[in-house]
Amino acid sequence: MNENRIVDSVEALEEKLREIRAAQEKFATYSQQQVDEIFRAASLAACKQRIPLAKQAVEETGMGIVEDKVIKNHYAAEYIYNAYKDAKTCGVLEEDPAYGIKKIAEPIGVIAAVIPTTNPTSTAIFKALIALKTRNGIIISPHPRAKQSTIAAAKVVLEAAVKAGAPEGIIGWIDVPSLELTNMVMKEADIILATGGPGMVHAAYSSGKPAIGVGAGNTPAIIDDSADILLAVNSIIHSKTFDNGMICASEQSVIVLQKVYAAVKKEFKKRGCYFLNPEETDKVRKTILINGALNARIVGQSAYRIAELAGVKVPEETKILIGEVESVDISEEFAHEKLSPVLAMYKAADFQDALDKAEHLIADGGYGHTSSLYVNTVTGQDKISEFGERMKTCRILINTPSSHGGIGDLYNFKLAPSLTLGCGSWGGNSVSENVGIKHLLNIKTVAERRENMLWFRAPQKVYIKKGCLPVALEELRHVMDKKKAFIVTDSFLYQNGYTKPITDKLDEMGIRHTTFFDVAPDPTLACAKEGTKAMTAFGPDCIIAVGGGSAMDAAKIMWVLYEHPDADFMDMAMRFSDIRKRIYTFPKMGEKAAFIAVPTSAGTGSEVTPFAVITDETSGTKYPLADYELMPNMAIVDADMMMNAPKGLTAASGIDAMSHALEAYASVMATDYTDGLALKAIQTIFDYLPRAYENGAEDPAAREKMANAATMAGMAFANAFLGVCHSMAHKLGAFHHLPHGIANALMLDEVLRFNAAEVPTKMGTFSQYDHPHTLARYAEIADFLHIPGKNDTEKLEGLIAKLDQLKTKIGIRKTIRDYGVDEAKFLETLDDMTEQAFDDQCTGANPRYPLMSEIKQMYLNAYYGK
Repeated sequence: MNENRIVDSVEALEEKLREIRAAQEKFATYSQQQVDEIFRAASLAACKQRIPLAKQAVEETGMGIVEDKVIKNHYAAEYIYNAYKDAKTCGVLEEDPAYGIKKIAEPIGVIAAVIPTTNPTSTAIFKALIALKTRNGIIISPHPRAKQSTIAAAKVVLEAAVKAGAPEGIIGWIDVPSLELTNMVMKEADIILATGGPGMVHAAYSSGKPAIGVGAGNTPAIIDDSADILLAVNSIIHSKTFDNGMICASEQSVIVLQKVYAAVKKEFKKRGCYFLNPEETDKVRKTILINGALNARIVGQSAYRIAELAGVKVPEETKILIGEVESVDISEEFAHEKLSPVLAMYKAADFQDALDKAEHLIADGGYGHTSSLYVNTVTGQDKISEFGERMKTCRILINTPSSHGGIGDLYNFKLAPSLTLGCGSWGGNSVSENVGIKHLLNIKTVAERRENMLWFRAPQKVYIKKGCLPVALEELRHVMDKKKAFIVTDSFLYQNGYTKPITDKLDEMGIRHTTFFDVAPDPTLACAKEGTKAMTAFGPDCIIAVGGGSAMDAAKIMWVLYEHPDADFMDMAMRFSDIRKRIYTFPKMGEKAAFIAVPTSAGTGSEVTPFAVITDETSGTKYPLADYELMPNMAIVDADMMMNAPKGLTAASGIDAMSHALEAYASVMATDYTDGLALKAIQTIFDYLPRAYENGAEDPAAREKMANAATMAGMAFANAFLGVCHSMAHKLGAFHHLPHGIANALMLDEVLRFNAAEVPTKMGTFSQYDHPHTLARYAEIADFLHIPGKNDTEKLEGLIAKLDQLKTKIGIRKTIRDYGVDEAKFLETLDDMTEQAFDDQCTGANPRYPLMSEIKQMYLNAYYGK
């Protein structure tokens, strides 16, 4: 047996299949615990490689968008893991006596997985993971035009699985795919998991082996006259432009009731879509199909590129090409599946006419796949019922972007996440639901869009008021019964007596204490480990962090390593899309020690946030940790600890707090609870930061107001999270050693204008965020501050002008170049900064999902002052 042999012939494939079958027979004896650890390890590995795999897929196929394929890869690892991490796949799966359901799992054997060129990495990740979860072996047949990226994805999963204990050779692939080898794989495997075009799916079902496949998608979307037009149009655009329309659930036609047709058309135009005139429509018709089949040259291409191919001139930033057509017959090219940002638009006389058109479109090319309806769910339940009854599709989506909604768990959290969407008997499939770890029935699912639960979390106790420190500390003895305190601070604060009021009070109460004061700015993991050694030797039952963000961050990392010395730091630092669905479960904190935060600067808000940032001293990489287990138990905000902060620190920390509040207010996760805190913090900082900067300790009122503002901003972003300004500031500071607050200040103007775009390239994905409206949000801030303006745009510019005036007052320069960052060095690091900023944890909550090219341009603008 030669595991490294290239599979390029029948003989090599036969050998590979024998190897996989032997591995699977061993795997079938594994326990649930063993399987789950392998599943988790493979998911983590795939997640870590999401960007390189996305880049490779686009480079190899020439289709799609790197940033969207990153999301697909992330989804394939994180959402699939989250959906099935607790599912039993060994023995009895589940049993519900009340409903009489009992499911028992046995592995099938060897799965033949056919992978499409449209999703070469994410589908490979998805299929390999569900094979591992079910103790099956898998042989992957990649598309010839995407073989390198598909194999790369399979290797990532295999290597992690074997390292976690899976049998060698449990995953295999064809290195040189051909029709002969693909047909052989389908005949020799125990079951076929097929994703691809109708011909390939037909071949799978003709192989003589059980097959789970998907059919063509020709999703119609009806916009009823009761629908929220803003939500409907922007949801369709969000979906249709995702990866240039290559998800098979994406909308292919939109059917609009006559009463709202003009308003819908106006909204599409406003958001950057291009309506083709009759002559242009004919030109595009000839480009959609070639000899009766979909033109491969348009698949996954931009609207601008497709128009160019058709000889039609449109603006380069065009999102979707829309052809207004009448016929729903198969002879109409626009009535076909297009897998690109090209959309047919029909006018319906009434709801019954719309249903008739949708039925015809589905019958001609989308049986069993997906259909979509936008309607008022309060008054339109009868329409939803009728739509559900008449549409012969297995996914019936209500008020949901179909690309994202169809794959599940993004807009309805009971619809299973999957990248292989069964079409039931209508589509010639054996499965009628989103393919997962078990399929028994054709199930027709109606899924209405839902908004997920939100939250507001803060420390158990927050004490505020100038002079409150000694009073608050009394709780350590008289309420919490603490005996030993470990103080974490930096050498400057220690040497200048900032810890003395604390140690004096601890002495008075008879609480033993020791102080670790070797924390430096941008604390390193080595520093945290050194502190942990001292902490472990001392054995405290409470930790008191005294300082700004650096001391707080270092103390939080020490706290984690003290309570959980075996925790995997890199897993804790793993980026997540949704904090509730992350692959890694953060360990329970507070079992050994309570955490008390005493800030000495008005800026970071770390005393009330669940975040920490630590730097790997070997690579220089900054790792952000985020989990509510990192929330301090108590925060003591005493302005006496901030009175003598120097001007530079006052400015940098104050503008950092301002950026916290502004980004929290604009976040896709903002709530009424965080909005109030953010607005008050912004107003307070404008009013009192210049006074605190100029007067220092001579203006205790300003110092106290700034202390409160920083903490309020911290509470806001602890729950709403931040955005791309902080993503870019993190990397700008890491690469060019600028103070974090200054880095934020330099990017703030660029980000406000970037986020305010009414027609963004991409908008943020969160169920509560239904259309681009950040300009209006910024205008609300301006209104709160009484900044005049005839419209929202003028108000935004007034807000930016007010921010610039503030920065000038507190001595902040205008550009990155003004801080002495060498131009050659800046340009040399620009691409790395851009990619790392894109992948920063803060980016996910930004209201406008940034392309890497857009981040790069913002960096350039901020450097040169454009």
